[in-house]
Amino acid sequence: MTVKLDYAAEHIIQVKVPLPFSLRWVNAYLLEGEEGWTIVDPGLRTEQAERTWEEVFAQLHINSDDVAQIVLTHYHPDHLGIAGELQRQFGAPVWLSETGWRHAQMLWDSSQTMASAMQLLFEEHGAPDEVVQAIGEHMDSFIPLVSPLPQVSFIRDDQKVAFGGRSWNTIETHGHAPGHMSFYDKASGILVAGDHVLPQISPNVSFMPGSDPEPLYSYMTGLKRLLQLKVNLALPGHRHPFSHYSSRIEELLRHHEERLAGIAASLTEPRTAYELCCTWFGSLERLTVHQFRFAMGEMLAHLLELERRGLAQKLQPLHTWQWTTTSDR
Repeated sequence: MTVKLDYAAEHIIQVKVPLPFSLRWVNAYLLEGEEGWTIVDPGLRTEQAERTWEEVFAQLHINSDDVAQIVLTHYHPDHLGIAGELQRQFGAPVWLSETGWRHAQMLWDSSQTMASAMQLLFEEHGAPDEVVQAIGEHMDSFIPLVSPLPQVSFIRDDQKVAFGGRSWNTIETHGHAPGHMSFYDKASGILVAGDHVLPQISPNVSFMPGSDPEPLYSYMTGLKRLLQLKVNLALPGHRHPFSHYSSRIEELLRHHEERLAGIAASLTEPRTAYELCCTWFGSLERLTVHQFRFAMGEMLAHLLELERRGLAQKLQPLHTWQWTTTSDR
């Protein structure tokens, strides 16, 4: 196997780490500086990803003493997954926000309860038993793909960090992932964007129990904060580096406003989030379990934003929550 390596910018290499689902790959970035190599978002831990990194290290002649650190934009398994194994190999520190680390533990450590909490959430919002069962099994299946979890050092919002021969400002946003960090080099106008701004697809914004109660509001607030930056090149977690940064953020904001309006218009009678999800995104007959979990979380995030705006309310006539328009609309 020969891995094709693309230079996204001077001293920044894009590595396409394979994923076993429809996104196909996640972008890791290798940055070379005086301190050594920095790896950003190394990907999910699979055999194919391990072989990819072995080939990359061989091509670039990177040895055990050459990796200075591993930086994670967020805790999602397709970004964090193999970080613990690479830390074991190289002895390098792994940097993540404190909020991100707390969520990684909620989801992936040995005492996690998030799978059962998500099952209960889906059940309360109308999902049938077969869907609830599938969600729990699906979430548990990620644990070996992120094991071992790394030992983490924390990075904070609005902090100056140096790696890869550049000075970066840290920008913490929420919504797609609580504690998501982007890294901005003002001198060059380069932004390591993670998944908060993607060039082609809309980043998933999901509600999870015990997490951000208003994830879509948080996500859109983060977009508006990032829109203030002068970005010449954005390095995203998926697809390709891009320069149409400002227009893309404006497009994402319009997308969510249009979806909110559409969902609000469909609440002419009480409906469960499960029913709305199947109407807007599809059911398990059309979607994979992975896609459906994201779709259901996204629907709940939009309903909660409509509730925050006073445009929707939830009712509990029996054991299942239903959503409808507010009486004064």
